[in-house]
Amino acid sequence: MVRRISEEDAECPVARSVEAIGDGWSLLIVRDAFDGICRFGEFQRSLGMAKNILSVRLRALVAHGIFDLVPASDGSAYQEYVLTEKGKGLFPLIIGLRQWGEAFFFEEGEAHSRLVDREHGLPLRPLELRAEDGRLLGPEDCVRIAAD
Repeated sequence: MVRRISEEDAECPVARSVEAIGDGWSLLIVRDAFDGICRFGEFQRSLGMAKNILSVRLRALVAHGIFDLVPASDGSAYQEYVLTEKGKGLFPLIIGLRQWGEAFFFEEGEAHSRLVDREHGLPLRPLELRAEDGRLLGPEDCVRIAAD
């Protein structure tokens, strides 16, 4: 089996981010946390993951500072997984993946879950990447430069 090289010290921010997230399961765990899920059993029921795999993913997300493990908010003996500020910073990524999926993986009129703004119930505007001066940017407008 080929062993994956760690990217935690990579110069590329994308590589370091992927190292912390790990895989698609981890992104689905984070998605569920944004939907209010916070307990191991709730994640397991929502995702249908094997408990041992879920346990490994949650431990890694805690180790990378994406979740904190805290006593249950209801005072019970359970513990809850709560997104940290670093974890909450993944919200635009989750929205970007959602919007990409809506654009490329659903047929016209095909039913899918929707995400709306809580206050007005309106759909979210598509994410946009803008330059410091406000210009809309695409891939052709950006270039990666070496670290200083």
